[in-house]
Amino acid sequence: MIGSRRRRAAAGAAPRLHPAGAVTLHARGVGLTRGGRQVLHDVDIDVVAGEVLALVGPNGAGKSTLLSALAGDLPVETGTVELDGLPVTQWRTEEMARRRAVLAQQHNLGFGFTVREVVEMGRAPWARTDRLSEDEERITAAMAAADVTRFADRAFTTLSGGEQARTALARVLAQDTHTLMLDEPTAALDLHHQESVMRIAADRAAAGAAVVVVLHDLGLAAAYADKVLVLRDGRTVAYGPPEDVLDPQLLSEVYSHPVEVLSHPVSGRRLIVPVRTGRCPVTGATVPQTAAETTTGSESAAEPPADTAPVDPPAARSAADTGRPTAPPASTPAAALHHGPARAATVSG
Repeated sequence: MIGSRRRRAAAGAAPRLHPAGAVTLHARGVGLTRGGRQVLHDVDIDVVAGEVLALVGPNGAGKSTLLSALAGDLPVETGTVELDGLPVTQWRTEEMARRRAVLAQQHNLGFGFTVREVVEMGRAPWARTDRLSEDEERITAAMAAADVTRFADRAFTTLSGGEQARTALARVLAQDTHTLMLDEPTAALDLHHQESVMRIAADRAAAGAAVVVVLHDLGLAAAYADKVLVLRDGRTVAYGPPEDVLDPQLLSEVYSHPVEVLSHPVSGRRLIVPVRTGRCPVTGATVPQTAAETTTGSESAAEPPADTAPVDPPAARSAADTGRPTAPPASTPAAALHHGPARAATVSG
């Protein structure tokens, strides 16, 4: 009865803002079966105002399924999911849409809507509220943030995959909710727009929103997330700050591939690097299997020939605007960065 009264009182009104540290999404013991297969097992998670939470793990780990369960789009079979203190099943659709916005992996539209019309759809939940007057401001700001203003009048169906992804992001940003849920928002984007999307997520969190994002790029998770949840086979493997969770041994086991966590020699930021073997395309030297071998292997493997300039270490991803402290230097020597192509590799699953 109390929940029903609270839900009726909220109808048609803008939800209150949450203070930093408040939990907007709360899940305990979540279990879910799809196609006869158990895809989530007893998952606990809190999405917190003022933080970016990254969900990572290999393909089939249950990341997108967990996000859908948190959003209330998939009913859980065991456990509970609460949004703003109420079970997600107790919110009406329009009420949930004023509290959480969801960016899905797929962006399918069968009609010739223009980019601006798609972004305008994000304002639909506010049509009969006192925030209707904010529509133009929110739409304009969202399009600028997602870098889609210049093709506002183009049909959505004529856009590239990356342009469609950014348009869908602009729609979610225009919705302007205090909980933002993004499913692989960087998957179809170039390097510039990947960084832009994650800066938007960090900025939203800094402004007080709760952000949960599914990522395959562990480098982005290390740079921008305040907390990371690692999933494997639908189970939580680790949950906490990235400097605690993104451990090379743990990641190597989860992804079934050897992984190194390095500290960039200039910025100190963490770089997540899959171990690769072979010959350096620049020096011709044999690349060691692990960074530790660079200090114990042959001289030709550790140093380029005298007449060959060394390969500069890859540029670190800038994450200064996230407000997260610089990670302590990793034990692996930074010299390992000098082997192989001059680019920072990331592990994806």
